[in-house]
Amino acid sequence: MVKRIIPLILLLLGACCTVFAAKNVFVQQKRNSTFSQPSKTDVTPKKDNAPAQSSNYLTFTAEVDGSTFGISYTAKRPIKSWVVDTNGVVSETIDTTFAEPLDAQYSLDNGQTWIDFKNGESVTLGKKGDKALMKGENQMSGFSTPYRQVRFIMTGSIAASGSVMSLIDGKGETKAIPELSWGCFSSLFRGCTCLTQAPALPATHLASDCYYGMFEGCTALTQAPALPATQLESDCYERMFSECTALTQAPALPATQMARGCYDQMFSGCTALTQAPALPATTLADICYVLMFEGCTSLTQAPALPATKLSWSCYAHMFERCSSLTQAPDLPATALEYSCYNRMFSKCTSLTKAPQLPATTLEDLCYSYMFDSCTSLAQAPALPATVLSEKCYLGMFYDCTSLTEAPQLPATTLMNNCYNKMFAGCTSLTQAPDLPATTLVKWCYREMFLGCANLSSIKVNFINWGKQYRDAIEGMKWDTDSWVSDVAPSGTFICPDILPKIFNDHRIPKGWKAIKN
Repeated sequence: MVKRIIPLILLLLGACCTVFAAKNVFVQQKRNSTFSQPSKTDVTPKKDNAPAQSSNYLTFTAEVDGSTFGISYTAKRPIKSWVVDTNGVVSETIDTTFAEPLDAQYSLDNGQTWIDFKNGESVTLGKKGDKALMKGENQMSGFSTPYRQVRFIMTGSIAASGSVMSLIDGKGETKAIPELSWGCFSSLFRGCTCLTQAPALPATHLASDCYYGMFEGCTALTQAPALPATQLESDCYERMFSECTALTQAPALPATQMARGCYDQMFSGCTALTQAPALPATTLADICYVLMFEGCTSLTQAPALPATKLSWSCYAHMFERCSSLTQAPDLPATALEYSCYNRMFSKCTSLTKAPQLPATTLEDLCYSYMFDSCTSLAQAPALPATVLSEKCYLGMFYDCTSLTEAPQLPATTLMNNCYNKMFAGCTSLTQAPDLPATTLVKWCYREMFLGCANLSSIKVNFINWGKQYRDAIEGMKWDTDSWVSDVAPSGTFICPDILPKIFNDHRIPKGWKAIKN
C-alpha cells in the first residue's frame, strides 16, 4: 500500500512545482511588462515600421535654438489591504507606493525610432525648427489619471501641432477620450509659459475633467484650439485656459446642453480676451458658467444667454471683475434657482445699464451681490417679485456709488436677510424705496442703507423694531442693525405713529425728523 502511495505523492508534488513555477513566470512577466519602472533596455530606441506621415502625432517644434521639453508626473495609487490579528480584529492598511505605469514615447527622427520618456528627463531640440513626435497607448485609463498626474515641462519657445490624441491611441486618429478615464489631459501644459501654439483637440466624445486646467498659465498662448464636442461632461473644460493672459480669441463652443461645472473658470484671468464665444445652450446645469470670464478685463461685450430654465449657481461670478464690460446680456428667466446670479457682474466698473429682471419666483441668494461695486451703474432694474426668499437681494447693489434711484420693493412679507446690505455704500442714493412690510424678520434690513451718505428720506410701514439675533462673529444684531449708519445728517423718516421713536444707527437716524405715516 505504501509503495503505491509514494509514487502518487511524488507525481502530485511534481505537478504542483510545475504549476508554481509557471505561475511565478507569469507574475514576473506581468510585473516586468506592466508595473515595474523602465530598465535601461526599456529606453533603447525602438524601430517603428509604420511611416510617421500616416499618423497625426502630437508634435513639438522648437521656435528658438536649445528649446527643451520633458514630462513630469507623480504616480502613486493607494492599495488597501486588511490584516486579522490573533484576536480576530480586522485592521485596514493603505500602501501608496504602487506606481501606475505610463506609456509614452518620443521620436526625434520623424518616427523612425522611439524612446521611452523618463520622468523628469529633459529632451533638447538643438536648432530652431527641430521637431519631436510623441505617442502612447493609454486607451483604458487615459494619459493622466487620479493617481498619475502628468504634465509637460518646457523651456525656450515651442509650438505644438498634430493631435494630442496620439498620446491615447499611438496614432492620433481617435476622437474619443477613454470613457472610464478621469482627468485624461488635466493640467497637461499647465504653467508652460513657453508654449506658443496648442495642439489639435479633435475629441468629440469627452470624459469628466478631461481638459481640466490643460493650458492654465500658458501666458504665451494667443489662440485656442478648436473644441468640436457638442456633448459635454462634468468639469470637462474647467480652468482650461485660466490665466492665459495673451489669449485674444476664444474657440467656438457649440454645445447646447450643459454638464455640471463644464465651463467653470474656463477663461478666468484671460486679461487680453476681447470677445467671448457664443453660448447657445438653453439647457443649463449646476455651476456650468461659474467664474467663466472672471477677471477678463478686456472683454467689452457679453454673449447672449438665451436660457429660460436656470440651474443652481449657473451664472454665479460669470463676469466678475470684467472691468471693461459696458452692457449686460438679457436675462429672460422668470423662475430663478439658488445663487443663480450671485456676483454675476460684481466689480464690472464700466457697466452703465443693468438687464431687465422679470423673475417673479425667487430662490435663496439668487441676486446676492449681483451688481456689487458696479460703480458706473446709475439706474437699477425693476424687481417685480412679491414673494421673497432668504438672502435673495443680499448686497445686490452694494457700493454702486452712481446709483441715484432705487427700484420699488413691493413685497409685504419678508424673509431672513432678504434686503441685508442691499444698497450699502450707494453714496448717490437720496431716497429709499418705500418699505410696505408690517413685520420684520431676522436681519431683513440689516445694514440696508449703511454708508448711503446722501440718503435723506425713508418711509416704512412696520410698527416695532423687531428682535436681536446672535451673529456667530459679531454677536447680537438687530433686524435693522446699522441700517442707517452714515446716512445724510438730516432727513425725513416717515413711519406709523405707534413705532417707538428711537434715534440711533439701528433705528431712526440722528438729526432726522420723524413724521407720522
